[in-house]
Amino acid sequence: MTHDARPLWTLEEIGMAVGCEPGFAEIDRGLAVSGVSIDTRTLNPGDLFIAIKGPTQDGHDYVETAFEAGAAAALVMDDGKDYGAANQLCLRVGDTQAGLEDLGRAARARMQGRIVAVTGSVGKTSVKEGLRQALSACGKTHASAASYNNLWGVPLSLARMPADTEFGVFEIGMNHAGEIEPLTAQVQPDIAIVTKIAPAHMEAFATLEDVALAKSEIFSGLSGMKLAVIPRDSEWFEVLHKQAKLQGAAHVFKFGETEEADIQALKIKCHPHCSCLSASVLGQETALRVGQSGRHHALNALLVLGVVRLLDGDLTLAGLALGEMEALSGRGRKHVLETEQGDMTLIDESYNANPESMAAALVMLGQMPRMGQGRRIAVLADMKELGEESGHLHRSLAGYIESEDIDLVMTFGKDMRHLHDALPPGRIGLHASTLEKVEAVLLSDLKADDVVMLKGSNSMGLSKVVEKLCAAYRANTQSQTREVAS
Repeated sequence: MTHDARPLWTLEEIGMAVGCEPGFAEIDRGLAVSGVSIDTRTLNPGDLFIAIKGPTQDGHDYVETAFEAGAAAALVMDDGKDYGAANQLCLRVGDTQAGLEDLGRAARARMQGRIVAVTGSVGKTSVKEGLRQALSACGKTHASAASYNNLWGVPLSLARMPADTEFGVFEIGMNHAGEIEPLTAQVQPDIAIVTKIAPAHMEAFATLEDVALAKSEIFSGLSGMKLAVIPRDSEWFEVLHKQAKLQGAAHVFKFGETEEADIQALKIKCHPHCSCLSASVLGQETALRVGQSGRHHALNALLVLGVVRLLDGDLTLAGLALGEMEALSGRGRKHVLETEQGDMTLIDESYNANPESMAAALVMLGQMPRMGQGRRIAVLADMKELGEESGHLHRSLAGYIESEDIDLVMTFGKDMRHLHDALPPGRIGLHASTLEKVEAVLLSDLKADDVVMLKGSNSMGLSKVVEKLCAAYRANTQSQTREVAS
């Protein structure tokens, strides 16, 4: 595919997409728009600002700020109010959320490449980023930023997709049943992926089967190639497989470690700074080093390789790209904290947590090498939205802590009190009631050669503790790409 140099959008194209006549001078119709934003804090000069009315804030209150920041134009409600100065370009629509979605649909309609959509209880952002990295080695790739996976993030990510994109990768999330279906209808993926089904957002679901059914909504939007990729090792495999076929998948591919998997991990070996994987990918054997430590990262890489192969991409180039991929901020990124007595290692897992990802992180911590007299320390905060089983699911982590030989566990939050009370003797650290207490204890008690991991749901705020620790010491992000023999 030949890449063109045209702008992301022109004002006339936006007007046609959202169903309004710009009504400006002819010279304005070809105005170049280089990006799309719904947040003035991250808006770049030349962007289209879309004033979304959310549950707590109204973007229309920030239209003037958007133009001061260099917005090329704004999409606003046609409500009779004045937005912007006389020389500032405002397009008026009945509903700006609908306008954002219309612009996303127009971006999808003009794009002639292939689209991948990813959902799941755990791993979807990591798989999305892995696909971004691997497919970028094969062609021009666009992927949703951060975890833009909801009713605003998905259409915004679509609207930002250049017309000459060869591979598009979109993350789709949910909190309740029925939320994925309208989003996958906008994305219209060639390939729809479910990473894994695990306890998450359980306050809105009676059973894990209900979660599997809700995640299966992603197959309803299948278009083009109409391929589904699902975990063969999951106890919900049959549910996912049935739903994929019922919703029009032309073929269902299976990934995992069992022989029945089309995309099969043959051997996984984890090291402190990377993981090594040998695999059979749709009949083609390959091996690679993943630039992240942990079995779950190796299985995410396996899934990425399978999708690359389905898209006729180069597995060698994809494998090399994955070898250079570092852990994401809040999802396993390692920092070296320098002290006068020696270095400590901080593992930042502060972005999210559920029982599945918590277990994987504890296993990874238990595999970190011991340096001198250093300890393996886990700082664990509440896992949110687990419903009536929350107490039991928090207590159940005690088994991983004992089996993985973790020295000390500090807990924070009401639900983590259940784990604190179940910790094995000798592993019990402080149960903190405030973030400030967590910070104070770590700043005073951490020693050279310690390895400390912080993990909890994002709303618990452990990322602030990570920032404080990195600021208190000279912190360097640790490379994930050291050479290790497999």
